[in-house]
Amino acid sequence: MKILVVEDNKKLLESIEKEIKKHFQCETCGDGEEALYLISQGIYDLIVLDLMLPNLNGLDILKKIRDNYIETPVIILTAKESLDDKVGAFSIGANDYLTKPFYMEELIARIYAILRTNGKLSDKNSLEFRDLHLDLSKRRVFLNGEEIILQNKQFELLEYFLLNKGTILLKEQIYDRIWGVESDATIEIVEVYVSNLRKKLSKYDYDKYIKTKRKVGYMFDDK
Repeated sequence: MKILVVEDNKKLLESIEKEIKKHFQCETCGDGEEALYLISQGIYDLIVLDLMLPNLNGLDILKKIRDNYIETPVIILTAKESLDDKVGAFSIGANDYLTKPFYMEELIARIYAILRTNGKLSDKNSLEFRDLHLDLSKRRVFLNGEEIILQNKQFELLEYFLLNKGTILLKEQIYDRIWGVESDATIEIVEVYVSNLRKKLSKYDYDKYIKTKRKVGYMFDDK
C-alpha cells in the first residue's frame, strides 16, 4: 500500500511519515499544487490531506480530484472542528476527518478501517487472488501453499496489480508508483520487471493473468 501525506507543518509531517512507514509505503508533500499533481497520477491507495496548505487548500484539492473522478480515499486533517467544516469536507468527497491534535494510533486505525471498507485490505492484512496469497505485513508471497521469492519491487508490482485487478494500469502509472516520479530509471524498466514477474508466476500458470494492453500498459485479470 502507498499513502500520500499532504501537510505543510514539517515537524508534524515527519511524525506522520515515520508512523505510517511502520505499516505502509509513504510519500509526503507540503504544497497544494504539488499535491494535486501527485494525486492526479493515480498511484496512491489513500491520501492524508491537510486543509490549510500553501498555493492550493485541501478542500480545493479534494473538489478538483473528485470532479475528475479520482476516487482515492481521503482523510482530512485540520485544526478546524466546527460542524460546518466537517459537513463541507464530507459533502465534496472526504472519507474521514481528524481534528488536530490527534493521536497517531487513531490515524493509523482510521487508515486501516478505510482500506478494509474499500476492499483494498482484508482483516488479515493480506491480498488474495485464487490460490495466490500476499502477506503484506511480512511481504511474502504464496501460491498453492508454496512460497515464491520476490524482490522488493517485484513484490510491489504484484501488490499493485492485485490492488487494481481488472483495471488497465498505464506504464507511466506503474513507473510512478513503483519507482517514483523522481527516479532516474527509464520507463522501459517496467517491461523488464513485468517480464520477470511473469517468469516467477509461469511455474504455476499464473503468468497468463498479467495481460498486455498494446501501447497502453497492463491489466491483471482472470477474464
